[in-house]
Amino acid sequence: MMLEGIYHKCGFNDCYCLNENELKINLHTNKSVKKAVLMCDDPYSKGISGQNWTGNPVQMHLSRSLSLENIFSVIVQPEYKRLQYYFVIYFDNDTSVCLLEDGIHQISFVNRCELAKHYFKFGWMNESDICIPPKWVENTVWYQIFPDRFCRVDDGYKANFVDWNDVGCIDYKSMYGGNIKGIDSKLEYLSSLGITGIYFNPIFKSSTNHKYNTDDYLTVDPAFGSNEDFANLVKRAHSLGIKVMIDAVFNHTSRDFFAFKDVLKNGQSSEYYNWYYINSPEFAKSGNTKDGRYYSFAFVSDMPKLNTNNKAVVDYFTDVCKKWISMFEIDGIRFDVGNEISHSFIKHLNLELKDVKPDIFLLGEIWTDSSSYLAGDEYDSVMNYPFMFSLDTFFKDKSLCTKDFVHQINYCYSLYKDQTNRVIFNQLDSHDVGRIITRAGSYDSFIQQMAILMTMPGSPCIYYGTEFALDGQNDPYNRKPMPWKYLDCSEHQSVFNQIKALIAVRKLDCFKSEQPFDFVNMDTQRLIHYTRGTEQKGSVYINDSDRDVEIYENSDSKIVFSHKYSDSKLKKGGVLVIVN
Repeated sequence: MMLEGIYHKCGFNDCYCLNENELKINLHTNKSVKKAVLMCDDPYSKGISGQNWTGNPVQMHLSRSLSLENIFSVIVQPEYKRLQYYFVIYFDNDTSVCLLEDGIHQISFVNRCELAKHYFKFGWMNESDICIPPKWVENTVWYQIFPDRFCRVDDGYKANFVDWNDVGCIDYKSMYGGNIKGIDSKLEYLSSLGITGIYFNPIFKSSTNHKYNTDDYLTVDPAFGSNEDFANLVKRAHSLGIKVMIDAVFNHTSRDFFAFKDVLKNGQSSEYYNWYYINSPEFAKSGNTKDGRYYSFAFVSDMPKLNTNNKAVVDYFTDVCKKWISMFEIDGIRFDVGNEISHSFIKHLNLELKDVKPDIFLLGEIWTDSSSYLAGDEYDSVMNYPFMFSLDTFFKDKSLCTKDFVHQINYCYSLYKDQTNRVIFNQLDSHDVGRIITRAGSYDSFIQQMAILMTMPGSPCIYYGTEFALDGQNDPYNRKPMPWKYLDCSEHQSVFNQIKALIAVRKLDCFKSEQPFDFVNMDTQRLIHYTRGTEQKGSVYINDSDRDVEIYENSDSKIVFSHKYSDSKLKKGGVLVIVN
């Protein structure tokens, strides 16, 4: 009997409200635990004193298997909106222990009336504490656009842009002249692909092609167009059933932002001096900021870091967001460097913006476990880089087996509440990493990972050009101009059709975000098989083994997507998606 690794916290992601009536409880155990029972009841069921309280048994089920632990779960409906509980834990040899808040005890402990018991207690299922992300996000298929590189339509703006088809000398400063009217001209194209949400990289006035060093948060960059152009684009997108999310760069500004310019001019006498983290009277000199003269994003001197603990900063950028909602009628805001912004700032923004627009979607850019920002009163979701990295690792490291894949994906979906997982922002590439076709190393691996992206819970996002398998290593090569000429190329049109078909699969009932998923045949060698759905059942097979595999669909099954599958044989590198 091994007792290490058995734990539970009454709160956070171990005990939380799914809705006004249901409470989900998770128990973490080591691999030697075979069964877990929740003993629960109202804390006052035996009177106010709590003496002789015992609880009623509720069987838990093994919900997630990770590499070094198992997670047992149960959903209960407390009659009086509160719950007292503990766990009985069983091992192979029928021995058992109980877990209370102060640790593990022998079973006899709870029967000793003279001893105080530290039971777990969920105080009250308060409606305002329930994590409720916007419902519309659950089944949105996103498309990320880097505005300078998506599409250019002549709008009269004159600049020295690089030729659209010249990618041979692309560098960090290249400007290709993509603009809002160009994006607007391709909205029907995106709709035909199956896209229902656009995530824009920054669109506001800045000296760079990426716009992450913002000069003016209320003016669309003239190279992209005007505020009116963007407002019209949003209206057109909405008419096609497409939501719009823009990028908020509130961790830092540019040196040309009015507040930092005032600091440069007036030093400590500037009313904006405390908007930043300035540590030296010589802060104005050029060069990277490793000397600590002021804090910046990643030591980049052109991106001085804002103090988001400062009330004036919080109030200013809260007002900026409200103006965005009013001017453009946007549906979501993505927060750049979302884990370096203060919790207090995001809590304030959540409260203020949800009051203005209750279903506004607040997305944080965080690359690691983000649970501290996802209690329900800050971000609604985060960019799911752990998911991306898990797929990346599995498909590159051929020494890993199916069980390794299962454990890692289960880890990703064990990080957050169920309702957060339904809107988790899943992507395989972005402007910050190499493109998926390049990282995957082969077309088969590319399609297999895209199939997983579209059939796992969450809100999937495609980076522009991925529908043509556009390649590219890290910045600047992952930011090539959109190759519109590929539309006339049969090879790339074939890729487009496969991605379009996978997006259509994502919209089937069984693959919608609220549907459960379960892994099957976890002991097979690099053959991944999981199911989705309840009434309608979907089955996904990914064959990354070194051999072909026989798969027989039932007579009432329908193949909704396949790659390298025929005559009941799924070849190496193949994908099969079946719906019953």
